Amino acid sequence: MADAKKNILTYAGLQELEAELEDLKVNKRKEVAQKIKEAREQGDLSENAEYDAAKDEQRDIEARIEDIEKILKNVEVVAESDIDDTKINVGCHIIIHDFEYDEDLEFSIVGSTQTNSLSGKISNESPLGHALIGHEVGDIVEVEMGDTVSKYKVLDIKKKK
Repeated sequence: MADAKKNILTYAGLQELEAELEDLKVNKRKEVAQKIKEAREQGDLSENAEYDAAKDEQRDIEARIEDIEKILKNVEVVAESDIDDTKINVGCHIIIHDFEYDEDLEFSIVGSTQTNSLSGKISNESPLGHALIGHEVGDIVEVEMGDTVSKYKVLDIKKKK
Protein backbone atom coordinates (compact mmCIF):
# COMPACT_ATOMS: atom_id res chain seq x y z
CA MET A 1 0.00 0.00 0.00
CA ALA A 2 1.28 3.47 -0.90
CA ASP A 3 2.05 5.93 1.86
CA ALA A 4 -0.75 8.40 2.53
CA LYS A 5 -0.14 11.91 1.23
CA LYS A 6 1.32 14.20 3.88
CA ASN A 7 -0.75 17.27 4.65
CA ILE A 8 1.66 20.16 5.05
CA LEU A 9 0.58 22.79 7.58
CA THR A 10 2.21 25.70 9.32
CA TYR A 11 1.94 25.64 13.10
CA ALA A 12 -0.73 28.38 12.90
CA GLY A 13 -2.68 26.27 10.41
CA LEU A 14 -2.46 23.27 12.71
CA GLN A 15 -3.80 25.34 15.61
CA GLU A 16 -6.70 26.61 13.47
CA LEU A 17 -7.69 23.07 12.47
CA GLU A 18 -7.42 21.76 16.03
CA ALA A 19 -9.58 24.66 17.29
CA GLU A 20 -12.18 24.03 14.57
CA LEU A 21 -12.26 20.31 15.42
CA GLU A 22 -12.70 21.08 19.12
CA ASP A 23 -15.54 23.53 18.35
CA LEU A 24 -17.28 21.00 16.11
CA LYS A 25 -17.03 18.21 18.67
CA VAL A 26 -17.81 20.23 21.81
CA ASN A 27 -20.24 22.92 20.64
CA LYS A 28 -21.68 22.22 17.19
CA ARG A 29 -22.59 18.60 17.93
CA LYS A 30 -24.55 19.69 21.03
CA GLU A 31 -26.26 22.54 19.17
CA VAL A 32 -27.45 20.29 16.33
CA ALA A 33 -28.53 17.55 18.76
CA GLN A 34 -30.70 20.15 20.52
CA LYS A 35 -32.19 21.24 17.16
CA ILE A 36 -33.01 17.61 16.32
CA LYS A 37 -34.60 17.11 19.75
CA GLU A 38 -36.74 20.23 19.37
CA ALA A 39 -37.80 19.23 15.84
CA ARG A 40 -38.77 15.73 17.05
CA GLU A 41 -40.97 17.28 19.72
CA GLN A 42 -43.02 18.93 16.97
CA GLY A 43 -44.48 15.55 16.03
CA ASP A 44 -44.68 13.99 12.56
CA LEU A 45 -41.13 13.81 11.13
CA SER A 46 -42.22 12.97 7.57
CA GLU A 47 -43.02 16.62 6.77
CA ASN A 48 -40.81 18.35 9.30
CA ALA A 49 -38.47 20.79 7.52
CA GLU A 50 -36.66 21.75 10.75
CA TYR A 51 -35.88 18.09 11.44
CA ASP A 52 -34.59 17.54 7.88
CA ALA A 53 -32.44 20.68 8.06
CA ALA A 54 -31.00 19.68 11.44
CA LYS A 55 -30.18 16.16 10.18
CA ASP A 56 -28.46 17.68 7.11
CA GLU A 57 -26.47 19.98 9.39
CA GLN A 58 -25.53 17.00 11.56
CA ARG A 59 -24.25 15.10 8.49
CA ASP A 60 -22.20 18.15 7.42
CA ILE A 61 -20.66 18.48 10.89
CA GLU A 62 -19.76 14.79 11.06
CA ALA A 63 -18.27 14.93 7.54
CA ARG A 64 -16.13 17.95 8.47
CA ILE A 65 -14.96 16.24 11.67
CA GLU A 66 -13.95 13.21 9.62
CA ASP A 67 -12.11 15.41 7.08
CA ILE A 68 -10.16 17.25 9.78
CA GLU A 69 -9.26 14.00 11.56
CA LYS A 70 -7.93 12.56 8.26
CA ILE A 71 -5.86 15.70 7.69
CA LEU A 72 -4.43 15.61 11.22
CA LYS A 73 -3.62 11.89 10.97
CA ASN A 74 -1.10 12.57 8.17
CA VAL A 75 0.07 16.06 9.07
CA GLU A 76 3.56 17.42 8.60
CA VAL A 77 4.05 20.69 10.47
CA VAL A 78 6.40 23.28 9.02
CA ALA A 79 7.84 25.35 11.87
CA GLU A 80 7.95 29.01 10.91
CA SER A 81 11.36 29.33 12.60
CA ASP A 82 12.79 26.63 10.29
CA ILE A 83 11.68 28.33 7.09
CA ASP A 84 14.52 29.36 4.79
CA ASP A 85 13.44 32.77 3.51
CA THR A 86 15.94 32.74 0.65
CA LYS A 87 13.82 30.21 -1.28
CA ILE A 88 10.06 29.97 -1.71
CA ASN A 89 8.49 27.20 0.34
CA VAL A 90 5.41 26.49 2.43
CA GLY A 91 5.08 29.14 5.11
CA CYS A 92 6.63 31.95 3.05
CA HIS A 93 4.99 35.27 2.33
CA ILE A 94 5.97 36.38 -1.17
CA ILE A 95 5.64 39.21 -3.66
CA ILE A 96 5.83 38.40 -7.36
CA HIS A 97 5.41 40.51 -10.49
CA ASP A 98 2.89 39.28 -13.06
CA PHE A 99 4.23 40.30 -16.48
CA GLU A 100 0.93 39.72 -18.30
CA TYR A 101 -1.04 42.18 -16.14
CA ASP A 102 1.98 44.30 -15.14
CA GLU A 103 1.09 44.13 -11.45
CA ASP A 104 2.63 42.90 -8.23
CA LEU A 105 0.88 40.10 -6.34
CA GLU A 106 1.35 39.37 -2.65
CA PHE A 107 0.37 36.14 -0.93
CA SER A 108 1.45 33.28 1.32
CA ILE A 109 2.29 29.76 0.21
CA VAL A 110 0.44 27.27 2.43
CA GLY A 111 -0.39 23.58 2.50
CA SER A 112 -3.38 22.54 0.41
CA THR A 113 -5.69 22.31 3.43
CA GLN A 114 -5.06 25.97 4.39
CA THR A 115 -5.79 27.45 0.95
CA ASN A 116 -7.95 30.56 0.91
CA SER A 117 -7.44 32.85 -2.07
CA LEU A 118 -9.65 35.55 -0.52
CA SER A 119 -7.18 35.94 2.35
CA GLY A 120 -4.09 35.66 0.15
CA LYS A 121 -3.18 32.02 0.80
CA ILE A 122 -2.37 29.78 -2.17
CA SER A 123 -1.61 26.10 -2.08
CA ASN A 124 1.83 24.65 -2.63
CA GLU A 125 0.01 22.14 -4.88
CA SER A 126 -1.68 24.75 -7.11
CA PRO A 127 -0.04 25.29 -10.52
CA LEU A 128 1.38 28.67 -9.44
CA GLY A 129 2.39 27.54 -5.94
CA HIS A 130 4.02 24.37 -7.24
CA ALA A 131 5.97 26.28 -9.92
CA LEU A 132 7.24 28.87 -7.42
CA ILE A 133 8.53 26.39 -4.80
CA GLY A 134 12.33 26.50 -4.55
CA HIS A 135 12.78 29.76 -6.48
CA GLU A 136 14.67 32.79 -5.16
CA VAL A 137 14.34 36.57 -5.39
CA GLY A 138 15.08 37.66 -8.96
CA ASP A 139 14.06 34.36 -10.57
CA ILE A 140 11.70 34.43 -13.55
CA VAL A 141 9.14 31.62 -13.29
CA GLU A 142 6.95 30.37 -16.13
CA VAL A 143 3.71 28.67 -15.14
CA GLU A 144 1.79 26.51 -17.58
CA MET A 145 -1.96 26.52 -17.00
CA GLY A 146 -3.77 24.74 -19.80
CA ASP A 147 -2.89 26.47 -23.08
CA THR A 148 -1.57 29.56 -21.34
CA VAL A 149 1.94 30.20 -20.06
CA SER A 150 2.20 33.01 -17.51
CA LYS A 151 5.46 34.65 -16.48
CA TYR A 152 6.30 35.96 -13.01
CA LYS A 153 9.34 37.49 -11.34
CA VAL A 154 10.02 36.80 -7.66
CA LEU A 155 10.42 40.20 -5.94
CA ASP A 156 10.46 39.34 -2.23
CA ILE A 157 10.34 36.36 0.14
CA LYS A 158 9.66 36.63 3.88
CA LYS A 159 8.79 34.26 6.64
CA LYS A 160 5.04 34.31 7.07
CA LYS A 161 3.86 37.03 9.44
